[in-house]
Amino acid sequence: MAKDKTIYTCTECGGTSPKWLGKCPHCNAWNTLIEGVAESSAPVKNRYSSQFQSLAKASEVTALADIEATDMERTPTGHEELDRVLGGGIVEGGVVLIGGDPGIGKSTLLLQALDSMQRALDRTAAADAAASAGPPQARPAPPGGRAPHAVGKRGGTTLYVTGEESGAQIALRARRLGLDGSRVSVLAEIQLEKILATLEATQPTIAVIDSIQTVYSDQLTSAPGSVAQVRECAAHLTRAAKSSGVCIVLVGHVTKEGALAGPRVLEHMVDTVLYFEGDTHSNFRLVRAIKNRFGAVNEIGVFAMTEKGLKGVSNPSAIFLSQHAEPVPGSCVMVTLEGTRPMLVEIQALVDSGGPSPRRLSVGLDRDRLAMLLAVLHRHAGVACMDQDVFVNAVGGVRISEPAADLAVMLAINSSLRGKPLPKGFLAFGEVGLAGEVRPAPRGQERLREAAKLGFSVAVVPKANAPKKPIEGLTIHAVERIEQAMQVVRTLE
Repeated sequence: MAKDKTIYTCTECGGTSPKWLGKCPHCNAWNTLIEGVAESSAPVKNRYSSQFQSLAKASEVTALADIEATDMERTPTGHEELDRVLGGGIVEGGVVLIGGDPGIGKSTLLLQALDSMQRALDRTAAADAAASAGPPQARPAPPGGRAPHAVGKRGGTTLYVTGEESGAQIALRARRLGLDGSRVSVLAEIQLEKILATLEATQPTIAVIDSIQTVYSDQLTSAPGSVAQVRECAAHLTRAAKSSGVCIVLVGHVTKEGALAGPRVLEHMVDTVLYFEGDTHSNFRLVRAIKNRFGAVNEIGVFAMTEKGLKGVSNPSAIFLSQHAEPVPGSCVMVTLEGTRPMLVEIQALVDSGGPSPRRLSVGLDRDRLAMLLAVLHRHAGVACMDQDVFVNAVGGVRISEPAADLAVMLAINSSLRGKPLPKGFLAFGEVGLAGEVRPAPRGQERLREAAKLGFSVAVVPKANAPKKPIEGLTIHAVERIEQAMQVVRTLE
């Protein structure tokens, strides 16, 4: 089949050129010409619809109230933390994009998940075969009249498509992870058309493309990893997933800034976007959901890197709290919300004598917000740090973006400046405004119950978050202003 004619389109003005130029001849913008497939004047079908004619059936206009709403059926991956981020498991026809720094564990986690799913599918197939071999009256009826895994009935296989490694390298990694006897299907291929043909022939339950930057299409002449190739290949794979019901997981590279490489439209095409976070020198990894059409966003899963791969951490609060034998100055614990999960995080502050230009440095927190909190602390609480270096850190490498950390940061700074530790079992949370008021944090009751469950005994919270019924083992001090919070801390010392 002859290749389609390519044309270069300007992203600024939409002008076209038959060849690549550094400057657009229409609007004179530099480096804006992107390769694409030229539209043919012949009356032929679109190149997408010609391959996937059953993408969507024709339907009539229907009132929203008349449409039957059914929950999406999910298949667990075998990893509880990954299922939490995905919203309960994989969805038939769903497309997941996962990105992260090199060597952080993307391929390791996906290989482990595929192996767990393949073993579960094999067990289900064996149980179905044993049930069908028995007498009809002995066959167990599925609950609710449906099969337990509708997704698993499609193919019962998993597929790992690798474009960066050979099959032997994948096998060596599986041996290191202890995945002996794994039945995961592996395909070493980077040509899009061959990958699509394999998906159509095998009809797997889930397919992993590692990575989308290595895949290329014969329709374009640009190199793999270019904007045009990434966009074109992702579009074809997304349509293949929607038309066939295969769940496709795309692994994406990231830029130096940590964002997914390639066009931003790639994140709009897929159903779920996951980011791997964490320091490669640390044993802990965070998987965060940035976008999820089938679940909550900003949900996180916590993993620990071991010799046998990534293992889920069921109690992540333990890794974000330092183990001090006795309370130390400059340390305050807060309860933050990551998606639907409350987690306890330790905020550490260090105030030291500075020079004529004092430094303000924060790790895991917004630096501009730290400067604002120092001004509020000086104006409304009388605590001056104008000639002091102030360093604030969130323990464990977690990033806190919600303003509920304001009160804990200010109390930690005051504790370090005075050299007096906060009481043992103490925590605080709440947003602090420029007028010195302490505003409530969302879902305060869940935060307090999580703290009480982990043995904390004293809490300073906004007045609006004070529970109507006392929480056993937890003494709660409700405050309205930052001055009241400082006074409460002085009485507890």
